[in-house]
Amino acid sequence: MTRAIAVHVGGFDAAIGTLRYDRDGRREHAAFTYTEDWLAHAERFAVDPGLPLVSGIQFPARRGEGSVFHGAIADTEPDGWGRRLILRDHAKRRQQARAAGETPSLQQPGELDFLLAVDDESRVGSLRFRDEDGIFQGTSADGARRTPPLLELGQLLAASRAVELSEETAADLEYLRGRGTSLGGLRPKCSIRDDDGHLAIAKFPSAADERAVTKGEVLALELARRAGIDAAPARIVMSDGVPVTLVRRFDRTADARRLPYVSASTMLGAERGDPTEHTYTEIVDAIRVHGHQVQADVEELFRRIAFSIAINNVDDHLQNHGFLHVAHDQWRLSPAFDINPFPERVRELKTWISEDTGPEASQDALLSTSAYFGLSHKRAKEIIDGVVTIVVTWWAVGTQLGMTETELAAYSQAFE
Repeated sequence: MTRAIAVHVGGFDAAIGTLRYDRDGRREHAAFTYTEDWLAHAERFAVDPGLPLVSGIQFPARRGEGSVFHGAIADTEPDGWGRRLILRDHAKRRQQARAAGETPSLQQPGELDFLLAVDDESRVGSLRFRDEDGIFQGTSADGARRTPPLLELGQLLAASRAVELSEETAADLEYLRGRGTSLGGLRPKCSIRDDDGHLAIAKFPSAADERAVTKGEVLALELARRAGIDAAPARIVMSDGVPVTLVRRFDRTADARRLPYVSASTMLGAERGDPTEHTYTEIVDAIRVHGHQVQADVEELFRRIAFSIAINNVDDHLQNHGFLHVAHDQWRLSPAFDINPFPERVRELKTWISEDTGPEASQDALLSTSAYFGLSHKRAKEIIDGVVTIVVTWWAVGTQLGMTETELAAYSQAFE
């Protein structure tokens, strides 16, 4: 199978490039070519640092089990939960075909199938994909919005819980198709529109949770904001007595304009699942090359590391850091997201502070790298002390957010 998919950015009418995909059995290959119109456009920019603005076919540097696509395209793929929904839907339709006396002809989904199954309206970042017939993939046939309003939260929660417990019906999967496939991560979640119509992520408790995970994330993001970190706005919404985290999407403007986004993994040219250990000092290097406000973002990154150490946020892999495009190939750190206290985890960072410090999650290790971040020892200590001063108020802040003593006590080890 060979496909040629037109790639669009945000509100631009013309395609900026072509994604070429080949599949022969289990072997899959992809390549990307910019259009000459985009290369000549006054507002052109490289959608991925690994895709320079040059003519001709460019192939991704795939080294292991990573995506067949370039990083910026792979960033829009479903991961974990989204793939689970797509595969369940695929299996359910095969069952229905057999029940109807038909021979299922549905081939196992390939990487392009996963990519194009994502809802166009809520796809991460600004990339859009249009097929050979001129149809934007992930849109509804009648052009209606597929992202549900907040009042459907209960239905989304019930359908997601059914999938998690392997009790879903065809109707559950039909409802979640396009609603729960556009987001990364392993935990159940869906796209939704808040009361003001802004795009948001609804994160649901897992049936396996032993603590109030959704409330813990809102607590972490609130503490981060109080510590001076640019963090995604989040709040708890109750649905039939179940606490759901609602995180406002930062890759959309107030007027629903799409903002180009890449993960830190893409910015560094790394791959998902890459066993190579990466460091925050590598992110600093990338900011110095591609940054819009270099020192401001480097200091912001230092503050975020201090905060992660203080709350034991040890799931700080490169997919949980991102960048938004500003203009002319300049990027800025996106608001912080997916910050969680992990009381049961060993205090070791997924992204090392530097090669010298290794996975050590301590403020002393961070302080030892202050010069690399362009900070004096005094300024670095001021940032760390400021963060700690806020984090020690975690119990009081959690109480203000409505967490019970039992819920808060479950997080004590994370805040030691």
